[in-house]
Amino acid sequence: MNNYIHPLQQHYQNQSPKQVKKPLTQFKDILSQVDTVKISKHAEMRLKERKIDINKDTWEEIGYKMNEAKLKGVTDALIVLDDAALVVSTKNNTVVTALNNNETTNKIFTNINGTILI
Repeated sequence: MNNYIHPLQQHYQNQSPKQVKKPLTQFKDILSQVDTVKISKHAEMRLKERKIDINKDTWEEIGYKMNEAKLKGVTDALIVLDDAALVVSTKNNTVVTALNNNETTNKIFTNINGTILI
């Protein structure tokens, strides 16, 4: 046997195996994590000055619908409520601005690519 050739050593056996990737999170878990709706400072001011009051259940529904719209490719949406309209960014789950219904008549909404009716 040639003295310069050494048998293959099994030093790789002592190394820890590669970490196994965790399975993807369940769809419902993803939705529950993203349901939180953020309100921009501008939108917060508009909600206060226009006396738009949205209850907790409606905020939860808004968050759910924003996530649903995001999954369908909507990035910026108009959410139409009974007494108000919200312009939202589904990319970062943020309410951009808010209008009450009497301000929405004959208005044109731009820079949106989806509408959510609640």
